[in-house]
Amino acid sequence: MFGRSSVLAKGSSLRYFSSSSSSGVLKIGDVLRQTRTFSNDDVGQYSKLSHDVNPLHFDSESARAAGFEDRLVHGLLVASLFPWIISSHFPGAIYVSQSLHFRSPVYVGDEIVGEVKAISIKQSKKRYIAKLSTKCLKNGELLVLDGEAMAILPTLALEHDSRRS
Repeated sequence: MFGRSSVLAKGSSLRYFSSSSSSGVLKIGDVLRQTRTFSNDDVGQYSKLSHDVNPLHFDSESARAAGFEDRLVHGLLVASLFPWIISSHFPGAIYVSQSLHFRSPVYVGDEIVGEVKAISIKQSKKRYIAKLSTKCLKNGELLVLDGEAMAILPTLALEHDSRRS
């Protein structure tokens, strides 16, 4: 189950592995990853939903005048990798909180790897409360976003949501 890759959508893939076991059960230290390249269409669709029409996302000259190389991908669109990773492996999970630190810009066409690492897991009745370290890397190297998330998981058994394939 671990170490395989599945194509999810154009420019996206879900990759997962465990640093501490290959049992298919989430443990402290396990890392789940997803890779995605954000497109012009992604930025446009996100803007329509969020009503964020900041010219830095649509006009190269405005972005350059503000000190960026080109148009930016919305930071919260990049951060949306985290709930996608969690819900892909734990259908029915409840996303409780997320802190975010934007470290470096993401431009349309950049390949971004989202990572979620289990740093604490506590059982509460028939559910699990997971504290997760979150980060996104550009081209697998440059940290562009990091933070922490909390999620209530219905199980620790890792799944792959076939509806996302």
